[in-house]
Amino acid sequence: MQELKYEENPIVLNPKDEVISFKCELQENLQKAMQIFVEEHPNWDQYRIIQAAIAGFLMQKGFQNRDLTRLYIGNMFSMNFKD
Repeated sequence: MQELKYEENPIVLNPKDEVISFKCELQENLQKAMQIFVEEHPNWDQYRIIQAAIAGFLMQKGFQNRDLTRLYIGNMFSMNFKD
């Protein structure tokens, strides 16, 4: 399995946001699907996918937070919200 890169994505990050890195293991089929998707959609990267997935999951489970909504919408539509 290919190891994930750990660079910051300036499209998603707000300069005032804190960034917390964590290492996680993905099943090989999930990692391969993500790699194919990124190759076919160059405006996406693995960080944007993971952030959108986590934010979308939390929103679906009823967690409501303005910053979370901004992160989700920003990831989905390549927007960078400024306060």
